[in-house]
Amino acid sequence: MLIWSAILILTAASFALFRLGRAKALAGVGGRQAELHSLPGYHGLFVALWAAAPAIIVLLLISAFAGRIETALVSANPPAVVAALPAERSELFWHDVIAVGSGDAPSHVDYEPALKTALAAEAKEAVGVIWMVRIVAVGVALLLAGGGFVYAYPRINAAFRARNRVEAWVGVLLGGCALIAVLGTVGIVASLAVESWRFFQSVSPIDFIFGLQWSPQIAMRTDQVAATGAFGAVPLFAGTFLITFIAMLVAAPVGLYAAIYLSEYASDRTRAVVKPALEILAGVPTVVYGFFAALTVGPLFRAGFNALGATMVGGPMNDLGLYLSQVQNQMALVAGAVMGIMLIPFVSSLSDDIINAVPQSLRDGSYAMGATKSETVKRVVLPAALPGVMAAMLLAVSRAVGETMIVTLAAGLQAKLTANPLETVTTVTVQIVTLLTGDQEFDSPKTLSAFGLALALFLVTLGLNVVAHHIVRRFREQYD
Repeated sequence: MLIWSAILILTAASFALFRLGRAKALAGVGGRQAELHSLPGYHGLFVALWAAAPAIIVLLLISAFAGRIETALVSANPPAVVAALPAERSELFWHDVIAVGSGDAPSHVDYEPALKTALAAEAKEAVGVIWMVRIVAVGVALLLAGGGFVYAYPRINAAFRARNRVEAWVGVLLGGCALIAVLGTVGIVASLAVESWRFFQSVSPIDFIFGLQWSPQIAMRTDQVAATGAFGAVPLFAGTFLITFIAMLVAAPVGLYAAIYLSEYASDRTRAVVKPALEILAGVPTVVYGFFAALTVGPLFRAGFNALGATMVGGPMNDLGLYLSQVQNQMALVAGAVMGIMLIPFVSSLSDDIINAVPQSLRDGSYAMGATKSETVKRVVLPAALPGVMAAMLLAVSRAVGETMIVTLAAGLQAKLTANPLETVTTVTVQIVTLLTGDQEFDSPKTLSAFGLALALFLVTLGLNVVAHHIVRRFREQYD
């Protein structure tokens, strides 16, 4: 709380320092703003940035790592009863020490009497350590704020290039944002690679990539059934691609044709009603689509297939009729169809924007050559908009591959290697969530397999992006 209070105080002080720097710049030229190299606001920003920004950055960094700093200081000399604990329990113990010392509630672990006594004693010492860290952080921030003000304020004069200095700060800020994006990507890939490497040390990559059975159930005892588990990921990717394929069969033609209609054929009044109605679908939470699939679409499909199967029983297609009469609510077809409805706005909105971006001169030239509207759309507009339409399709595929809630509620959790859309299947993302649900320890192949799946899904998605990029480059055409 002390650190965040200091941040709020520094933020409020920066506004006062802005006015102070601005006033000094104007006072130096007798209020004649034209004699200043930079606008007065830039002088005020220069003072405010140097006085507040470094101090706030330091406070934010210390706030982010305060827990680790405090834990390292408190646990430097652990009592004997704590030093004998395993690494996992020791880490939890010191976490509770810091929580109690900060006034928060500890975890619900039932410690032994000796550990409870040690926890209470260490928590009392932690109070002083925590306050020391926070006071030192605030002191360092105040020193930086005072040093920044002493550096910036005397430099304010008519010839000072305040705008250039402030724009340099902006450049650093933009560069920092770009660096965060890059480091975030590197961090994601690195975390997946490291944990996947631990997984592949226990499970052969060949078995994982080409295995046909997925049953990541590791037994607690070596004499228990399924003690080794099965980590073949082919059924998961088969289910993922099956549902994605069904979804795109729904979303691609409906979304693209809707975009063509709205862009080329619909009146302004119709477009003003239909386009917002389509885009409302994009704002519906995926869990709502999942409930819709499980409670409405699934029973509707089951009733339809059961009725169709009943008409076939006793005839030449008796076996197919028996199978259809036993179809259940959860199936790949239900999940794919509802997911396709969810993806329609992504395809239609982006395709509509791309088609509208095609120059009108191309349409006029086609009409001048005697082409009809449909011929113009087919031979001129769509080829010109192809790169953008491909991007829309790629976005829809990426969304379909990463969807979880609809599949969980409408397609089931069984990992089956099948191309039958009437069977229950599961996907990679659903299994990742299932494996990481609850309190998990990352020391077993069962839990680590989630990272192997995530890495494989990342590589597949990257491959799709590379292929799409190649297609876009291959068919891109430049228009005036």
